[in-house]
Amino acid sequence: MGMVSHARDELDDSRIVAASLEDPEAFGELFRRHSPRLHAYIKRRLGLVLADDLVSETFTTAFRQRARFDGRAEFSAWLWGIASNLIAKHHRQETRMYRAFARTGVDPAEDGVADLASDRASAAALGPRLAKALASLSAQERSAVLLLAWGEMSYAEIAATLDLPLGTVKTKIHRARIKLRKTLPEEKIDG
Repeated sequence: MGMVSHARDELDDSRIVAASLEDPEAFGELFRRHSPRLHAYIKRRLGLVLADDLVSETFTTAFRQRARFDGRAEFSAWLWGIASNLIAKHHRQETRMYRAFARTGVDPAEDGVADLASDRASAAALGPRLAKALASLSAQERSAVLLLAWGEMSYAEIAATLDLPLGTVKTKIHRARIKLRKTLPEEKIDG
């Protein structure tokens, strides 16, 4: 077993997808590699309950459609594109969640354990205003800026994930930043 898992670690994602066509269990390695980061991102966007569901739905969809994956894009961009489409279906719920957070100051996505006290204090001060600002963004602006900030993706990765031209992504992020700066105190955004 040690040999097999070691060999899988050396395979790139595209080869694992190809191998999973013959050996469906091989796809589990892709879940192991990509689900933690994807789950953390979706949880910040939509809360824990929906994160669990959407990560499962993302991987189920990717598994069912794996024969369509052609390797032209990175597997992670293809996977996050599926997740982004599923998140977009919850745009109204996400907007309601941010508006409720803005009103109450209670973050519905907070798990209460992961953050350090200092992070929590600064997040608590900024949270409701940030939530209100995020609620004001269009779905694509919100996705682009949050993939950058919370998904820690490059502009090129965001373009591949959202299936948009690079220039469009840069424009959407620029517009989102302008809207966020109008709503949030300057010192909080830059520092």
